Amino acid sequence: MKLFGTDGVRGKAGAKLDAFMAMRLAMAAGIFFRKHSLTNKILVGKDTRRSGYMIENAIVSGLTAVGYNVIQVGPMPTPAIAFLTEDMRCDAGIMISASHNSYFDNGIKFFDHTGFKLDVKDEAEIEKIYFDKELIEQNQKIELEIGTSKRIDDVIGRYIVHIKNSFPKELTLRGTRVVLDVANGAAYKVAPTIFTELGADVFVINDEPNGSNINLSCGALHPEKLGEEVVKLRADIGFAFDGDADRLVVVNEQGKVVDGDKLLGVLANYLKTNALLKNTSVVATTMSNQALEDFLSAKKIKLARCDVGDKYVLEKLRELGSNFGGEQSGHIIFSDFAKTGDALVAALQVMAYLLTTQKEPVGVKLNPFELYPQKLINLQVNDKIPLEDIKGYKELMEKLKSQNIRALVRYSGTENLLRILLEASDEKVLSSAVQESEGFFKRALNG
Repeated sequence: MKLFGTDGVRGKAGAKLDAFMAMRLAMAAGIFFRKHSLTNKILVGKDTRRSGYMIENAIVSGLTAVGYNVIQVGPMPTPAIAFLTEDMRCDAGIMISASHNSYFDNGIKFFDHTGFKLDVKDEAEIEKIYFDKELIEQNQKIELEIGTSKRIDDVIGRYIVHIKNSFPKELTLRGTRVVLDVANGAAYKVAPTIFTELGADVFVINDEPNGSNINLSCGALHPEKLGEEVVKLRADIGFAFDGDADRLVVVNEQGKVVDGDKLLGVLANYLKTNALLKNTSVVATTMSNQALEDFLSAKKIKLARCDVGDKYVLEKLRELGSNFGGEQSGHIIFSDFAKTGDALVAALQVMAYLLTTQKEPVGVKLNPFELYPQKLINLQVNDKIPLEDIKGYKELMEKLKSQNIRALVRYSGTENLLRILLEASDEKVLSSAVQESEGFFKRALNG
């Protein structure tokens, strides 16, 4: 598709994603959602990027132009928009965010009336409408058929109550010291409120968004400062969120980052131990370390893999009838409480696990197994040439396989990057393969 990537539409704000594109995309989405409209309402939220003002107003213009009434809720986490769309009986939800990207990027994500992200088929239909000039012109309304817009500032309370209800009522966070890095993003209000109301002694960093500092050397992509604060404050644990709070990174009491696969393993076993894991199965992506699969197998938990992207994790969960899965990168889905990755739900489940297990240091509890050597390379590319069209690609993949190296090569759905993941039990073999593979793709894609 020309517009949609792995997580909605994303690009540099004012360039690829400008006001005209946002308005036309909103009109196309409104025409699409109209087919199954129940309430004629669409919810719109955003993160803290300056370009959110431009894109939000363009989306409101597009939706009202085709007759939809719009509810604007301001800066909110992506999972909050998913929850509120269903809770407020809207036909759809729209989140304006580029997640972990820098402030100059932005994006548009769509949710259906039940709070699920749209599947590829639905996105393709919206894209088809987007390029149908005549259809868009025919669906523009006049007079009293033009939609309305209103801003509601107090819906954050609904989401806070929902998240607090995901935490076991017999537990309390009293006596725990927690540091939160909210990445100057969408969780800057809601995250401290939730942890404080549950009784924790809360310290917050990077909670002064100014439109250009979202994800800037902070949050889930840069947890170094969080680690320093945890040690300095003698906190029990630290949680870092990304700009739209659907990704979680955990830092232990020593200031060290907990690997995402180890977190998935610990939480999966916690759920199984407490008879909360449906179908005794977990979903992870092709990026997850083989050591996770082996650990879960020893606990008699099945691991199913899927493509990268939390919406694909959720699709697989629904297919299997399971309720837990996630990505190595920190998108963790507890589908009993959320229909997308929700960093706040995941953080509270981590706390529930820590509070209900034997008294050991957090660093010990969250280190259940050792990872197999793995290397991820992010290679900047000019053009995303189909991998199968690259001369020598098939032979390289066959060679890696013959060396017992697990290889995953794919283009990023949101950036001009080629991601190369290699994994092997032998460190020396892996190191040699990394050099060979990186050199091959640099020559093939960038001359």
